[in-house]
Amino acid sequence: HVQLVESGGGAVQAGGSLRLSCAASGFTASRDYLRDCMGWFRQALGKEREGVATIDTNSGSTSYADSVKCRFSISRDSANNTVYLRMSSLKIEDAAMYYCAAGRRGWCNDGRGYCCRTAPGDFGDWGRGTQVTVS
Repeated sequence: HVQLVESGGGAVQAGGSLRLSCAASGFTASRDYLRDCMGWFRQALGKEREGVATIDTNSGSTSYADSVKCRFSISRDSANNTVYLRMSSLKIEDAAMYYCAAGRRGWCNDGRGYCCRTAPGDFGDWGRGTQVTVS
């Protein structure tokens, strides 16, 4: 079965940087439409889970939440089945548990047609999370 293991979380001061990694395993097909997208999501205490960034594993196309645009960058290493989230200029409000997930494309209203969105409902496989603390 699919396994997603996050790492790289920790405590950082506001304005600092972190790089999260997500190691994926257990994909049984080279092309699985249910897992065309990889993404990072976060959930702060008392808040709902929200999408941060996603990447299309085939095209490399990315999507970001407005709150992290120009500060966070998602990338993938297909050879090693790893997805990264580079976070810079971290803010207090970025503190949360960060989850890696695999999912499918959905309809994007920005003219791209079907794409990888930051909607948690599009994602069915989840890791256990890595904590990011910003002080």
